[in-house]
Amino acid sequence: MTSHTAKILPPDRILAGVGLMVGFCVTAPLLDVAAKLASDSVPVGQVTAARFVVQCVLMAPIVWLMGLSVRVERADVLALVLRAVFLLVSTYCFIAAISVMPLADALAIVFVAPFIVLLVGKFYLGEDVGPRRVGAAVVGFVGVLFVIQPSFAAFGAVALFPLGTAVGFAFYILVTRGLSRRVHPVSMQFHTGLIASVICVPVLVLAQDTGSAWLDPVWPQGVAMLWLFGVGFFATVSHIMMTYALSLAPSATLAPMQYLELPVATLLGYLVFRDFPNALSLTGIVIIIGAGLYMIHRERVTARQALKDQSAPPA
Repeated sequence: MTSHTAKILPPDRILAGVGLMVGFCVTAPLLDVAAKLASDSVPVGQVTAARFVVQCVLMAPIVWLMGLSVRVERADVLALVLRAVFLLVSTYCFIAAISVMPLADALAIVFVAPFIVLLVGKFYLGEDVGPRRVGAAVVGFVGVLFVIQPSFAAFGAVALFPLGTAVGFAFYILVTRGLSRRVHPVSMQFHTGLIASVICVPVLVLAQDTGSAWLDPVWPQGVAMLWLFGVGFFATVSHIMMTYALSLAPSATLAPMQYLELPVATLLGYLVFRDFPNALSLTGIVIIIGAGLYMIHRERVTARQALKDQSAPPA
């Protein structure tokens, strides 16, 4: 009885976690807005690099103030590099997509990432995933097709970039699962920014004067410098909010709230760029959200049943 009640979190702690998660859902789309504004005059590769360089610079004093070690165990080096590479690919694909696509359309496609994580867990990692959650993942992919179809017709192959983001982010999550048991989340954010910066900056140097519209760096003019800083700033703030939200409240409580990011992105996309998803895209967005929420519901049911089975007396 004592061990059971010890797991009950104080309501004010859960409320703080919920508030931080709401902050993430409001702040993360501001990163997307800043990236889309910057991409009007700055190559996608340079915007991507700015996201990680600024994150690294902002996280360094936080790591120092918290007294965290920047030393990395040799066994964790490869995982940290893979984590940075997956997030780098994910970020590049997303910025490339929103440079031409509406925010809400691109973000809706990215929300297929949890379904990819679930299917990889079942068919590659051997995790116990029931047929209902697999079915929800399939329905989620159908919703993505609803969003991609009009976007592909309007923007061409760029509409497939968010799928690259979803795949990259799914593997980023899988790597993070293992690392989170051994590396402090703040240190992890710093190392991700540092490693991605070490990869990005030489690529931009080599791409200089090549004429590549995606990579050849330019000197930002006027307010573009502010947008580049905003990409890194909002990325850092939003991910810190999410990290601490997950440390304060159960993931089962916070997971459904991630979908709040979609209406916020839709609103900002309309207010700033006058972009709004068409009827087919909106249908797909609703399908993706519905499938995602159902999958979260089934995970809760499965977790409760597993807990009940563990606590049941032996026959």
